[in-house]
Amino acid sequence: MQRSGKVFFKDREAGIVWQDENGYGFEYKKDYLQEKDAAPVSLTLPLREEPYLSNTMIPFFDGLIPEGWLLDITVKNWKINPNDRMQLLLMACKDCIGAVSIEPNKAKEE
Repeated sequence: MQRSGKVFFKDREAGIVWQDENGYGFEYKKDYLQEKDAAPVSLTLPLREEPYLSNTMIPFFDGLIPEGWLLDITVKNWKINPNDRMQLLLMACKDCIGAVSIEPNKAKEE
C-alpha cells in the first residue's frame, strides 16, 4: 500500500511525498522543476529530478508534524496513532506555518 501527499510550496504544487513498503520518498514534479522561479521546498532538499528516498520519514517533512500539546490534540481529534508519521503528515500539515503544505493525494493511494 502506498500513501502519498501533494507538496505545495507557496501555494504551487511542487512535488509528492509518499510512504510505501520500501520506506519514504519525495520527488519534485517535472513541470515545477522547469519553472523559471522554481525554488526548493527546503535547503535540505535541493531541486533535482531524482527522488529522495529514505528508510525513515525524511527529516524536513517530519519537522512539519506538530509536537507537544498540538500533537496531542491532533492525535485525539483524528484518532491517529502518534507513531504513524505519514498519517500525521497527511492529516495535520495542510495548514502548516511557513511556505510548505501537504494535502493527501487520494488518487495515488493503492
